[in-house]
Amino acid sequence: MGFIDAIKKFDAYPKTLEDFRVKTLGGGTITVLAGLVMVLLFASETQDYLTPGIDEQLFVDTTRGAKLKINIDIVFPKIGCDFLSLDAQDVSGEQHIAIEHNIYKRRLDLETGQPIDEPEKHEVGEVEKVVNNTEVGEIKCGSCYGAETEDRKCCNTCEEVKQQYIKKSWKFQPTTVDQCRGELLNEEQQRVLTEGCQVYGYLEVNRVGGSFHIAPGKSFSLNHIHVHDVQPFATSDFNLTHTIRHLSFGRNVPGKTDPMDGVMGVAEKGSEMFQYYIKIVPTTFARSDGSTFVTNQFSVTRHSKVISMMMGDSGMPGVFFSYELAPVMVKYQQKEKSFGHFASGLCAIIGGVFTVAGIIDKMVYNSARILQQKTELGKAG
Repeated sequence: MGFIDAIKKFDAYPKTLEDFRVKTLGGGTITVLAGLVMVLLFASETQDYLTPGIDEQLFVDTTRGAKLKINIDIVFPKIGCDFLSLDAQDVSGEQHIAIEHNIYKRRLDLETGQPIDEPEKHEVGEVEKVVNNTEVGEIKCGSCYGAETEDRKCCNTCEEVKQQYIKKSWKFQPTTVDQCRGELLNEEQQRVLTEGCQVYGYLEVNRVGGSFHIAPGKSFSLNHIHVHDVQPFATSDFNLTHTIRHLSFGRNVPGKTDPMDGVMGVAEKGSEMFQYYIKIVPTTFARSDGSTFVTNQFSVTRHSKVISMMMGDSGMPGVFFSYELAPVMVKYQQKEKSFGHFASGLCAIIGGVFTVAGIIDKMVYNSARILQQKTELGKAG
């Protein structure tokens, strides 16, 4: 018994007899409120413990050789699909003309914006080139209007005159060419300005800075110069109003939104050029289970202007995206929180609330006793 009595001397929580304890209404109320606060804080701490923490790191990007995947979904409500082309070029000089192998085009009704038919996936097409075919045995020899070459002296159709003008890099005006008079617009040309178009899909380019654009006209390369042929229309005929439903580079990061989703560009006049300057930040996301994937975040600056040939403006109507890659990479890493930290947090909650509730109860009890004593003294006097 001597050892047990020695241990009792270290008791930091001495107990009083039940007969000497005073229970009050204020103490009971404070105890109930303190219990509710403990439960709420306990639930909050548990939720925080079960939610993995995110650690952000910044370091130099050393990845090489990978391709950059660009996901797009853009709606043009005022231009038909037959007259829209998507082209890209990077700083390494590689051009991707008429990119269609991973791009879908869906025709839309001009009035309602609803799809007219199912989306059509186009195969990779040949780049349109200026060719010269001299037919043997031609009887008629039409004028090329000064664009004759050694291998072609005659132009009997509107298309032949147009090709010769392209070779000379001259501006082609079909209204001044006899071969073009009386020609009717074909079916594709007739629905250019009477339908809308949704362009969506993805394209893969070299992982370097570059640009891509969606513009009206048939695109081709002439003497290493990128050209869009909008004949028989004028550039002012096209309304480049558009809605960017989605634009991203790589996979989507959980909890991160893309700044271009839902952006709308309204063309107040014809021949309007929309430019988007994009800064891409490579991003690595590491989950708590050890799996990782690489994607990209980006910021964007917008600019638009009306192209006026009379004012000497350069450019052409369309939606242009120029992007650059940052030399640094951001890494988001999920980390599980330690159970020791969780347990210490719970102990702090219970002890802190219990201590504060005891202080408040003592203040309320002492205040009530003082008021009661003063009241009794007043009655006695």
